[in-house]
Amino acid sequence: MDNNQESKEGTDQSDLVSEDGKNTKSVLCQRCGSKVLCPGVAVFTENELFLPAMRKKSGLSTTEGSVDGDTLAAHWLVDDMYSFENVGFTKDVGRIKYLICADCEIGPIGWHCLDDKKKFYVALDRVNHE
Repeated sequence: MDNNQESKEGTDQSDLVSEDGKNTKSVLCQRCGSKVLCPGVAVFTENELFLPAMRKKSGLSTTEGSVDGDTLAAHWLVDDMYSFENVGFTKDVGRIKYLICADCEIGPIGWHCLDDKKKFYVALDRVNHE
């Protein structure tokens, strides 16, 4: 077995995180390839967050009742919304805004709690890296 294979949870992080914990590659939308983050602007963090299943923006704001999705632990943490190259936000869902690709509106690729203005999470398993 190759030790560099992707983990069960998804992306192999060893070639994505620099020694200082930042992203070494551009972060791209899985669907359209649009650039979400440039290299070196986000910090790797592990924090379990629930994200609804990927879909178009119109399907994200109706999250009453049971919602399909995933609890993901590996994220890029961004402390300033202006660090993003290309990201959109859903309407408020409780105290949460979900991050989506601003070009194709697929998401959520990430999560932002309105209680903390300096924490924007992008799930590694919901984006590509180049």
